Amino acid sequence: MRRPLIFELNLVLLPTAAVIALASMGADPALIWPLALLPYTTRSLYHLIRLALLIRRQHRLVPPFPRGLWGDVYRSIARYQQRGRKSRKRQIRFTRRFREAANAVPDALVILDKQLRIDWANPAAAKLMNIHWPDDDGRLFTDLLSNPGLDDFIETSEYMRPLDIAPEHNRAIMLSLRITPFGERKKQRLVVGRDITKIYHLNMIRRDFVANASHELRTPLTVIAGFLENLLDAPITPINHRRPLTLMHNQTERMRSIIDDLLTLSRLEMDESPEEQQTADVPDELHLIMQEAQALSGGRHPMEIHVDDDLLLLGNQPELRSAFSNLIFNAIKHTPHGTRIGIRWCCDEDGAWFSVEDDGPGIAPEHLPRLTERFYRVDRARSRESGGTGLGLAIVKHVLNRHEARLTISSEPERGAIFSCRFPARRIVWRDEEKLSVNGC
Repeated sequence: MRRPLIFELNLVLLPTAAVIALASMGADPALIWPLALLPYTTRSLYHLIRLALLIRRQHRLVPPFPRGLWGDVYRSIARYQQRGRKSRKRQIRFTRRFREAANAVPDALVILDKQLRIDWANPAAAKLMNIHWPDDDGRLFTDLLSNPGLDDFIETSEYMRPLDIAPEHNRAIMLSLRITPFGERKKQRLVVGRDITKIYHLNMIRRDFVANASHELRTPLTVIAGFLENLLDAPITPINHRRPLTLMHNQTERMRSIIDDLLTLSRLEMDESPEEQQTADVPDELHLIMQEAQALSGGRHPMEIHVDDDLLLLGNQPELRSAFSNLIFNAIKHTPHGTRIGIRWCCDEDGAWFSVEDDGPGIAPEHLPRLTERFYRVDRARSRESGGTGLGLAIVKHVLNRHEARLTISSEPERGAIFSCRFPARRIVWRDEEKLSVNGC
C-alpha cells in the first residue's frame, strides 16, 4: 500500500511543482492548473472506464496491472474473481455429485415446490411414480401419481408414518411414500418412494400363514382341552396322574391364548383403520377392566385410578378395550406383589391420553425399543410363569396405529415404568355432546 500511494503522490506533486515554477516566472495559474492535472485525470478516467467494461463483460482481470492505487484495485478485484471461480467450481462439483448420487439411488426422489408442483425428479421416479423429468417439470404431483389416500395424506401434513399405495400406472408394485419439508423455510417437499413389493408380499404371506395356521390349531386344541378337563374332573383318575394332567391343561390354555392373540394381530393388520368408527365409552370400559384387574391381582397391588367420566373417544370400542386391558394386566402380571399401579384417563390441549404407571423394578434401556415386537420378553422365565404370550404390546401398538395414536414407554431400573397412549384432539367426544346428538338436538 505504501509504494502505490507514493507513486500516486508523485503523479500529483510533479505537476504541482511545475505549476509553482511557471507561476514564479509570471504565468497565469488559472490556465496552468488544468493543463497540469489533465494527465492524472485522464489516466484515472481511462482505468475507471476500462475496469467498468471488463466487469460488465465478465472478463477475467489478469496481469500486467497498472501501477499505483489502480493496480491495487485491479489486483483486489482479480482475487475476488478467483475466489468466486473456485467457489462456483466447488458448487458445480457438489451439484454434479449430488445428481449422480440421486440418479444412482434405486428409490424415487421428487422435489416439489410450495404449490406441490414438480421441481426435480430422479430417473427412478419414472419407473416407480410415472414422473419423467424434465418433461413433467411444473406439473402437479397429484395429477401424475393419483391415489385415493394421497390427497388427504398431503393435506394433513402428518408425515411421521409412510403411506403405502399401489400406483395406478402399475398395480403390480407397492410403494411406500415418505414426504418431508425441504429447502428454504421448509416450503418445498421431498418425496421418497420406495418399492416394497417383495416385503409387502412376504408380509401378506406371513399374515395369511399365521391366520390360517392359528385358525386350524384352534379345533385340535379345543378337543385336547376338553378331554383334559374331563380327565381332571373324573373321580377315577389316579391321583399321581392329576399333576401332569393339570400341567398339560395349563399349557393347552396358554397355547389357546397365544392363538387368540395371533388371530387378533392378523385381523388388526388386515385393515389400517377400524371397521366401525363410533363413540367409545372409555370411562365405562375402564371401570369394567378395573374390576377384572382387581380380581387378577387378588388385592396384592394397591391401585389408583383417575378417570374423566365425561371424556369419550371416537374409535372401535372392543379394540380400545383390548389395548387398555393389555397395558393394565401387564402391569399386574409383570410386577411383584405390593407394587403401586396408577391408571389415568384425561385430556389436555394436545388431546386425550391414557397412562399406566407402576413403581416396580422397571425396564432396562436396551429393552425399551423392542418391547412392542412379537414374542419379545424382558424376562422370559417370569413371562412364562405369569402366562404372558409376548403379543400384548404388539396388539396395543396396532390398535393405537389404527386410532392415529402413539405409544410411549419410559422406564428406568428400580424406578418403575410408565406406558402412555396419546390420542389426537380431533377424536375427543364429550359425554354432553353425545347426549345432545342422541336426542337429535
